[in-house]
Amino acid sequence: MLDSSALLGVKSAPTPLDTSVKLHQDTSKPFTDVSCYRRLIGRLLYLNTTRPDISLATQHLSQFLNHPTTIHYKASCRILRYLKNAPGLGLLFLRKSEAQILGYVDADWVGCVDTRRSTTGFCFFLGSSLISWKAKKQPTISRSSSEAEYKALSVATCELQWILYLLKDLNIKCVKQPVLYCDSQSAIHIASNPVFHERAKHLEIDCHLVREKLHKGILKLLPISTNKQLTDFLTKALPPPKFNTFICKLGMINIYHAPACGRLLKDNIKEIETHVLNEEEVETSKASITCNASY
Repeated sequence: MLDSSALLGVKSAPTPLDTSVKLHQDTSKPFTDVSCYRRLIGRLLYLNTTRPDISLATQHLSQFLNHPTTIHYKASCRILRYLKNAPGLGLLFLRKSEAQILGYVDADWVGCVDTRRSTTGFCFFLGSSLISWKAKKQPTISRSSSEAEYKALSVATCELQWILYLLKDLNIKCVKQPVLYCDSQSAIHIASNPVFHERAKHLEIDCHLVREKLHKGILKLLPISTNKQLTDFLTKALPPPKFNTFICKLGMINIYHAPACGRLLKDNIKEIETHVLNEEEVETSKASITCNASY
């Protein structure tokens, strides 16, 4: 991809998106070679199957396939520069991983400049292995941040149910109840307390969907602080330090940094288990106490 785009000699970038640039359908100079832009975005979308760290960037840039500008092309080149920084980065699937589903869901309220629609982001772990993720613009405009968060929560609940059906077909039984983390206290209150439904009638379908899964015990909905919300990288552009912290917690490692003896690989596995498993068990117990006290 770098060779075909003549970017082998360019300087690498620390993140796939520039936090100072807000991508939108502008009136700047149009990019002349539209087919080249479309081919590049198509390759990046294919790469999303193994690189969740570029999902948000490709989701943004795929909206401008009809009329791309030079700004959009420069943004796509920045993704290639980021990939050049770590071409061996990928997901690690541990052989000895606990069969528990941990999910994170978040939303960026009115993040789209052109349509003022929000962006939904979620990711699911099977033990410490990332198995599902998505960054997608919501189909309708949300009138509040709570509405945007609850729409994202409904989409993540459907994804969780699909994963459970898939595991059931594979004769895999989860050892613990699936947990879904959300950093919106209002969305959690709407899902747990029926009194809030009168204030959110426009969310009635999503309310019934999430509440049904909660009452059946299919999932457990717990709060989490915004600083520990892993799906932030799927909803908004982040600065390099915060972005790299989240990427490390996703269980992504660079195969070119692991020596043949595998010592660094074992250290990375231990770090992943510490961040994703042990930390989340502690967080679950703390969140349960906080959640019960608030209710």
